[in-house]
Amino acid sequence: MEQPDTTQISGKTPDGTAASATANGAAPTPASATSSATGTHAASIGPASPGSGSATQNAGLSQLSGAVTILPGQQAKEAAPASGQEGMPPGMPNGSAVLGNAHPRTEASSERDAAAAASAEVAAPAQDAGTAETQPQSAAEAGAVPDAEGAPAPGDTQGVSGQTGEAAMNAMAQAARHEAAMKSGQSGRDSGMGPLRPSDVDFMPGLLRSLAVLLRLRGRVVSPQFLMAGLTGSKVTPQACLRAARKAGLSGRIVFRPELEDIPTLVMPCILLLTRDRSCVLTGMKDGMAEVIFPETSDAAQAVSLEDLKQEYSGYALFAAVESAPDDRAERLSISHGKRWFWDVLRYYAPIYRHVALASVVINLIAVGSPLFVMNVYDRVVPNNAIETLWVLAIGILIIYLFNFLLSSLRTHFVDVAGRNADIVLSSSLVEKVLSMRMDAKPESTGALVNNLREFEQLREFFSSSSLLACIDLPFLVIFLLLIGFIGGPLVFLPLAAMPLMLGIGLLLQSRSRRSAEASYKQNMQKNALLVEIVGGLETLKSCMAESRMQKLWESVVGLSAQSNSEARKYNNLAVTSSMLITQLVTVAMIVWGVYRISDGLMTMGALIGCNILVGRTMAPLLQMASLLTRLQNSHVTLKALDMLMVLPSENQVEKTCMDFGMLRPSFTMENVSFAYPQQERLALDRVSLHIEPGERVGIIGPMGSGKSTLSKLLIGLYQPKEGAVKFGDVDIRQIPSTDLRGRVGVLPQDVVLFYGSIRDNIALGDPTINDHLILRAAALAGVTDFLRNNPAGFAAQVGEQGRALSGGQRQAVALARALVRDPEVLLLDEPTSNMDTDSEVMLQKRLYSVMDGRTVVLVTHRLSMLRIVNRLIVMENGQIRMDGPRDAVLQRLRDRSRQSMDTARQGQGAPAQRPAENM
Repeated sequence: MEQPDTTQISGKTPDGTAASATANGAAPTPASATSSATGTHAASIGPASPGSGSATQNAGLSQLSGAVTILPGQQAKEAAPASGQEGMPPGMPNGSAVLGNAHPRTEASSERDAAAAASAEVAAPAQDAGTAETQPQSAAEAGAVPDAEGAPAPGDTQGVSGQTGEAAMNAMAQAARHEAAMKSGQSGRDSGMGPLRPSDVDFMPGLLRSLAVLLRLRGRVVSPQFLMAGLTGSKVTPQACLRAARKAGLSGRIVFRPELEDIPTLVMPCILLLTRDRSCVLTGMKDGMAEVIFPETSDAAQAVSLEDLKQEYSGYALFAAVESAPDDRAERLSISHGKRWFWDVLRYYAPIYRHVALASVVINLIAVGSPLFVMNVYDRVVPNNAIETLWVLAIGILIIYLFNFLLSSLRTHFVDVAGRNADIVLSSSLVEKVLSMRMDAKPESTGALVNNLREFEQLREFFSSSSLLACIDLPFLVIFLLLIGFIGGPLVFLPLAAMPLMLGIGLLLQSRSRRSAEASYKQNMQKNALLVEIVGGLETLKSCMAESRMQKLWESVVGLSAQSNSEARKYNNLAVTSSMLITQLVTVAMIVWGVYRISDGLMTMGALIGCNILVGRTMAPLLQMASLLTRLQNSHVTLKALDMLMVLPSENQVEKTCMDFGMLRPSFTMENVSFAYPQQERLALDRVSLHIEPGERVGIIGPMGSGKSTLSKLLIGLYQPKEGAVKFGDVDIRQIPSTDLRGRVGVLPQDVVLFYGSIRDNIALGDPTINDHLILRAAALAGVTDFLRNNPAGFAAQVGEQGRALSGGQRQAVALARALVRDPEVLLLDEPTSNMDTDSEVMLQKRLYSVMDGRTVVLVTHRLSMLRIVNRLIVMENGQIRMDGPRDAVLQRLRDRSRQSMDTARQGQGAPAQRPAENM
């Protein structure tokens, strides 16, 4: 085996000139952004040329400005960054640069920028560019504390970072302006509009950060990215915050406490909802001062005057506490949590079913009134012509029927409410499980997985239908049997003999019904899987003229499915018809036996009619149970399949959120990694070892099937290695929540997938609340604005299902913008130009080169022209690394090896050896 070349890299610019960057890929000096005459700040996308230190705007920004102005319906919204942070767009965490920032991100520089911004903000409040609203100018309006001493009284700052109340409130005012700028022209709330209600909150940029701080104080370290993952909707509301808290292991609720003094010390720390869509964490109160944490400015507690905090307080607070849970020792002895997902939800709604049971008791008791009414009319009213008694009995039975109607309606409503609520929770749990499952645990057939989720409707219907009411009515059969025995004497033995006979027939058919239900379920899965393939590959089928083949295959699968379904229905119909026959025989036998007893003077005609009514009421639940047993088998098969889905391993387990991994260096390490895809014996990666330093630009080439794309998937944790370890910043990625890892990596996959919606929706897919300013920058860098120039819809243009309304190159540009929009520290690009023409590829190279300085880049490609933007090259073959070293050195080795192969081939054919062209 050929040893990989590990020669150091001598970085060069795309034109081949020597660059001033060091061998490890250090970034050249960034271009400084200039300020316009209007006072707004234009942030630079990237250097005009590699190593350029010009202070003018670069070509990328000019292209962005031109693209924005010609897009119909789009306006360029340039929000003014904080003073002292020129060139920084609003909303960037920790002062990090946006796309195109070339200087390295260091904690020290962020602290210096924040300190400079805070001091500048106290002197001169900034004005929100793009809006006509001017920020408050006075200290009182800005939220500053008029403290002449500049420090709180002694004893007020215990456990505090030492900042004064004035500085803290100034920082709070800075955060207000900072978040107002993040809205980029959206209307914000003024603090003079009255108390803020949680239902009125549209968007709280810092709310999840406040929750992350609260969780850390409660002993659970999580990142805002972890909390954001899985939240529904494009707005981070307090209700969504509660859901994120439950996901992280906290139980909480939003309460109204108009006075800060009313907040008990026992519930601290807690989150205060402030005016202007802000929040903070309250850690304590003492002697007129409050200890608070403003996550937008610092994670350290700050001393703030209660009076000043009250002016910003909305009156609402979020209280949360750690949910008590058994440790892993108790968990191993308990039932698997994956199999409790269904029953735990039903148990949660048990109080509603208790109301249903109570209503059933009353309904079955008053049902006795109907046979008693008939018996008294025939035995007493008719022989004696007691009309007055008739009307009294009629009015009484009508009142009973009215109560029966009301209670039956309420009982049905309660069952429907419980079923509907359980359906929402269970359906959400299923989809959440699908979204969080590990890729190596994903079922092989997508159609079968979809069928499993669809069959959940049958399971839900079973627990919310009238059949469930039949189960509830079963215990009350004893009441009817006792009444039959009281009225008809030995006639009660007829239903007593029929009941075990009906149940016996149902149980006898259970084994065959179970086998039929399982076979039908499998055939339906296969049918649904084939249907998904046909619809998804319809264009290919038409191109290959394979319609007849698929039609034949579909008819074969449908035939088997119809046979299995027919057999299952046969046993169901047999159970139902047998039960109906037994019920009819009992009715006839009771009438015949009753006539003999009437002729003997042992009972009256009214008693016989009453017993006949009671027998019908007694046998009705048993008749429904015959059908219910068959449906129970289908529901049992569905539940088993869904249980198997719910026990599959998931990503983002709460157990991983015990540390903050946000400070890890963006480096990758593979140590003897071997990997094979599920259901495959061949190793896609075989003992691969490599290390990628922060800021290094690495290209990966090789023949198809060599493992290039597989390697990139393992780097972001989509799959787990069979052997070895993959590390990010010297930490095994299995220890890092996937949201924390992928939140720092921008990924362009080989197979681009777009979702139904607009172009903007697909660019902001991972974070719907992202700033429009960043979306425009990413779109300009990826070339999206190039093909939107003549589109009247602009960024609102629909991409169609799976992006079919766009060409392959346009889909790739949108996916690239999606990878760049969050300003990631790492770019992982898999064939970024495979569907682009030459001109688009050249333009993309220039744009990518302008943003790669200071970032870790992994580029998988087949095009040698794309290797100009990397300085290290890895060659893979058969799942192994064959070459690794500086780009030019590796390319030269490839040329030499190609020459040798050609010379050997020519010599074998007896032809004179000729050297190939030098350029590849």
